Amino acid sequence: MSTVLDDGVDDDLWSAIGDPTRRRLLDLLLEAGDGTATTLSEQVTVTRQAVSKHLAVLDRAGLVHATTAGRERRYRVDDRRLARAAAQLAEVGAAWDRRLGRIARIAETLQRERDRDRARRPHDRTDDPDPSDQTDPTDHTDHTDPTDDTEEP
Repeated sequence: MSTVLDDGVDDDLWSAIGDPTRRRLLDLLLEAGDGTATTLSEQVTVTRQAVSKHLAVLDRAGLVHATTAGRERRYRVDDRRLARAAAQLAEVGAAWDRRLGRIARIAETLQRERDRDRARRPHDRTDDPDPSDQTDPTDHTDHTDPTDDTEEP
């Protein structure tokens, strides 16, 4: 049984597709039209038993269907289910594009505000110090106020 959350994404489907070996098995089945665990295991780097387990996961997710022919189970890709997966991927991609677009607009707005604030306060810029704040290290003149009668501690 597949789990579909509020966002319309079938988690079981994507969990099945998320494994690289299962994706490779889907590719092989799409190329050949059908196959058995034995014929598929000859084309991948895992054992026939591992291929059987991967095919069982794909079958539970509805991506493949098995038919029995004698002692063999032949697997075929369910084209409608695979098309549904592709449509979901497109929807997820579009949703992330919208999210990233919003983030980019927020960042651009913040940058424009920062640039506008810097243009309004040029004396606050760290790369353009106020010359009145500068002291000449070679100037040994006493700059204290002679009329100031407060004593320094």
